[in-house]
Amino acid sequence: MSERPTIIVTGCSSGIGAYCARALKGDGWRVFATVRRPEDQAELEQEGIETFIMDYTRPETIAALVEAVMARSGGRIDALFNNGAYGQAGAVEDLPTEALRLQLETNVIGWHDLTRRVIPPMRARGRGRIVQCSSILGLVPYRWRGAYNASKSALEALSLTLRMELAGSGIDVSLIEPGPIRSKFAANAVAYVERFIDLKNSVHRAEYEKQLKRLRGESKPARGKLGPEAVYHVLKHALTSRRPRPHYVVTRPAKQGVLLKKLLPAALFYRIIGRLG
Repeated sequence: MSERPTIIVTGCSSGIGAYCARALKGDGWRVFATVRRPEDQAELEQEGIETFIMDYTRPETIAALVEAVMARSGGRIDALFNNGAYGQAGAVEDLPTEALRLQLETNVIGWHDLTRRVIPPMRARGRGRIVQCSSILGLVPYRWRGAYNASKSALEALSLTLRMELAGSGIDVSLIEPGPIRSKFAANAVAYVERFIDLKNSVHRAEYEKQLKRLRGESKPARGKLGPEAVYHVLKHALTSRRPRPHYVVTRPAKQGVLLKKLLPAALFYRIIGRLG
């Protein structure tokens, strides 16, 4: 059994997950990474990162992941970084129930399933770290992102409740709330818009054309966008600090949003936020 600390990192095909998996391995962690496609698994395996196929919407893959990790690590799971997710864009009135259900199944229910499965081995060792990659949209909602806002708001509430309930167990729970980060996240969202939203017949058709240009990278990029290393910087603190914080807000726009929400009257704040995008 390896003496290196062990961590499960999900959503490692690209972006934040891929960067953090590689950086954690470089910092001495034994990383168990998850992806959804075999070709992404092969690439990480070639770099010496133990990689598994897992899909949050398929409970059997979550169970198989934890079983395999427990077998390989001798029952040791020191940390979990829940990261794999996607963002369903579209006005709330245009959002089919099927789309909302899939968004919550992927971004909340699957995360909950995996999180529950790692708590028993953490309790057995008397310590552990659970870090959830949430979003600033879990704290400050944004137009045209109702389904994603809802998933991250639910994650915030669930995780903070878990943090309080695990007090004294040696297991700490933290949330990372990034703002704009350079990744394929926005580009990947296009497929879900085209799959679920009736773009042609929506009253928001003109707005969708503008939003799709942004998601495809055809318009001016978001201000204050940082690389995934900004997330890794706070992830390290959440994993190794004696007193990990409940919240880690990342990027200047995200921090500004949180500050304005505290300082401004609610009606004014939401009027300002509603003009963005």
